[in-house]
Amino acid sequence: MTTRIAIVTGAARGIGRGIAERLAKDGLDVAVADLPAMREELDQVVAAVEKQGRRALAVDTDVTSKEQTDALVRDVAGHFGQVDVFVANAGIARVTSLLDTGLEEFEQIMAVNLRGVFLSYQAAARQMIAQGTGGKIIGAASIVAYRPFALLGPYSASKWGVRGLTQAAAMEWAKYGITVNAYCPGIVGTAMWDLIDEKLAEAEGLDKGRAIKKYAEAIALGRVEEPADVAAFVSYLASPDSDYMTGQSVMIDGGIQFS
Repeated sequence: MTTRIAIVTGAARGIGRGIAERLAKDGLDVAVADLPAMREELDQVVAAVEKQGRRALAVDTDVTSKEQTDALVRDVAGHFGQVDVFVANAGIARVTSLLDTGLEEFEQIMAVNLRGVFLSYQAAARQMIAQGTGGKIIGAASIVAYRPFALLGPYSASKWGVRGLTQAAAMEWAKYGITVNAYCPGIVGTAMWDLIDEKLAEAEGLDKGRAIKKYAEAIALGRVEEPADVAAFVSYLASPDSDYMTGQSVMIDGGIQFS
């Protein structure tokens, strides 16, 4: 059986790293991508993947660039021979009131979280269609794709966009044997949520650490999410077990938001 090949963007830390390591555990060879400034951490992910006996490749990539995103898929396909799974995980968050959000900040969030996912989906689909093998395209949404958080307006809007894009892509590419789904994490113990906690605490007059604790009280399962929790669900989306599932943006949040 041919080893399947996965690409994970935003893979240097947090959820992206967790996904890359989980897919390696599942038996996939994994290409990991992130910004050049994250190369040291990205190389550590490569080492972790290789430690599991899988092949790995690190690629410096800014997902807001069509040229770099296309090159990522092209280089990985050239190196490994194919692309079977693409996880468009790269994303950023900013905590600002809508009235205080500048146009440049708004556009940066949209560029990474929505344009980056669009370019990733597009590049992955073109490669999978050319291969004629179908594939799995998976995007990073969020619980805010269903219920926005105050002070996370542009971030929430970008994730709603991912949800809509995922549905449209699923409709268009089903005929090629490509499924397109998204995962919607909640409050995760990552560097991104550390920053959100810090900014929310400032805005609400709380001590650092109190904001995330306050929001975590809404989690039915009673604990903050870990990257491994998200990675376990992405493992399912990347596997043949999810072959009959497409166009879905599924909340994996411990029970904060219920659809």
